[in-house]
Amino acid sequence: MRAAVAERPGPPDVLRVREVPVPEPRPGWTLVRVRAFGLNRSEMFTRQGHSPGVRFPRVLGIECVGEVAAGGALAPGTRVAAVMGEMGRAFDGGYAEYALLPDDLLIPVTTGLDWEVFGALPETYLTAQGSLDALRAGTGTLLVRGGTSSVGMAALSLAKGLGLRTIATTRNPGKVKALEAAGADHVVVDEGGIADGVRAIVPDGPDHVLELVGAATLADSLGLVRKGGTVCMTGILSGEWVLREFEPMQAMRSGTRLTVFHSDDLQGAAGAGTLQRLVDGVESGRFRPNIDRVFALDEIAGAHRYMEADEATGKLVVRL
Repeated sequence: MRAAVAERPGPPDVLRVREVPVPEPRPGWTLVRVRAFGLNRSEMFTRQGHSPGVRFPRVLGIECVGEVAAGGALAPGTRVAAVMGEMGRAFDGGYAEYALLPDDLLIPVTTGLDWEVFGALPETYLTAQGSLDALRAGTGTLLVRGGTSSVGMAALSLAKGLGLRTIATTRNPGKVKALEAAGADHVVVDEGGIADGVRAIVPDGPDHVLELVGAATLADSLGLVRKGGTVCMTGILSGEWVLREFEPMQAMRSGTRLTVFHSDDLQGAAGAGTLQRLVDGVESGRFRPNIDRVFALDEIAGAHRYMEADEATGKLVVRL
């Protein structure tokens, strides 16, 4: 089979497509014929050498969609998705024509979506939904910080379905219309700060903030959310993990809440019902898949360069 193998930590060119043996099914594991997979920044961090414990060479990929080929309890041909669970880190992941995956990671999904559309959904939409649940965002105003990321655009689509008022941020004025099309009621262009722009829309601050940029802007988000509001840190688009010189009494108003969402919370059976509902929503037109570009497996190094350059507006997908 063909697989994109990260030979060692380094730049995108360490990803090489080559022939490797098809994995043999074994008890507790299912062989999946991979049809598509989404690209994620965590895979970029792993490729760069920032994921402790990962041994190279490694087939990356924390998600994929495809069909059961052999092994496991599901019938051959069953359409499945798999997300997280140390895919592409502790064992080879989705960047290949076949992936041998733990049975408890597989989510059977009934869908007639094209593979590239289905492939754009699992990690992105489960993360967006989990983040909105963590925020308890049922009413009010939602600020999505890092709105043009795939999770940001998915969150906007979901929030629109909930009837939330939405504000999205971007550093690129050329991406404003894409955010509006994704469901943003207002877009604030980040030219070094967003407080004035956001407060011009909601003087007391938004009720909820989905923080996708990460530690670089987290303290600012905590000061921006309304009194009693909630900030959920889900992403690290900035590449900064640690919040330094943080003074909670200065940065936060009374009653402000900080939470996080971990994608592992919705892996396997825990996310099955949610993913089926989200896929059904895309099929019905209620939610948008927000695909920026579809690549071939041979283009994997170029796809990583494109992701690393922050050129995408939405999800990047590889179709096999």
